[in-house]
Amino acid sequence: MPLETRHLCNGLIRRSIELRALYSHAAEQVSEPGLRTVLSEEAQSLEAVIAELQTQMRHHDGVPVTRGGMFGAARQRLDTWLVRGMPRSDDAWIRLLARDEQSLLRAFERVIARLSAGDMAATLHRQLPRLQSIHLDMHSLAKAAGR
Repeated sequence: MPLETRHLCNGLIRRSIELRALYSHAAEQVSEPGLRTVLSEEAQSLEAVIAELQTQMRHHDGVPVTRGGMFGAARQRLDTWLVRGMPRSDDAWIRLLARDEQSLLRAFERVIARLSAGDMAATLHRQLPRLQSIHLDMHSLAKAAGR
């Protein structure tokens, strides 16, 4: 696997891990039980994306990342601190996650455009519908929250 492909895919895995952690954390923080369930399910969907990408990297003799970066952890703490101070924190979590989900989806699309046709590009393409589904869910929630 070329170094650039490995770097790009590991970047996507790292961002996905960080967003999954944020979904899980938000699920613990929100007050609405139904929203907790939805956010937990979205975290599980991201877990499936991460596992598939890591498996494909290993299949091609790449070494996938297994955790987020320090920047992601610091950003999660900052986001938590900011959201805690807001009067409608469930809505704030939804808006934050919708924004981050859109950013991840766009990152996948950019990496797919940069990769030449091959197994990793095909793997990323297979994950797009799952990410688009998560994105639509969060967009709908954000719209309902008055985004």
